[in-house]
Amino acid sequence: MPDETNAKAMSIIVTKGTLDWAYPPFILATTAAAMGLEVTMFFTFYGLTLLKKDLNLKINPLGNAAMEMPMGGGHMSMPNILAAMPGATALTSAMMKNMLHKKGVASIPELREMAQEADVNMIACQMTMDLFEYKREDMIDGISLGGAATWVDAATRCQINLYI
Repeated sequence: MPDETNAKAMSIIVTKGTLDWAYPPFILATTAAAMGLEVTMFFTFYGLTLLKKDLNLKINPLGNAAMEMPMGGGHMSMPNILAAMPGATALTSAMMKNMLHKKGVASIPELREMAQEADVNMIACQMTMDLFEYKREDMIDGISLGGAATWVDAATRCQINLYI
């Protein structure tokens, strides 16, 4: 059985940039940091958008069969045929944002700020920055730039490595 006291560092590769995929890495990172772990988050491909100053996060219900929303005391899923209709993404995004707000769940900007306050090392993938033609000024302050080797260097010192 592994010695639980060895888990002192965690890295997370963040690859998705939708509202529903933004929560897991930030919640895990801030929780681990609050528990005393050194945390590195590496934002690449569409996950990189979570570091942009201007966020407009959405949920795409198309192809997301597990997406159920509480309604009338039960749960309702959205059939793919409805998800493909114009306005479905805006509707489900607004519904999710409303539900998060009503339940008192921190927003992604708030979670990002909490991560920064907890000294979570947030790395923007330089290759992805170049690929999608983002500029450093498009991103929030307090992050670093690096490539795959930067993440590998951090990950080799971590006991926990997650890919989200």
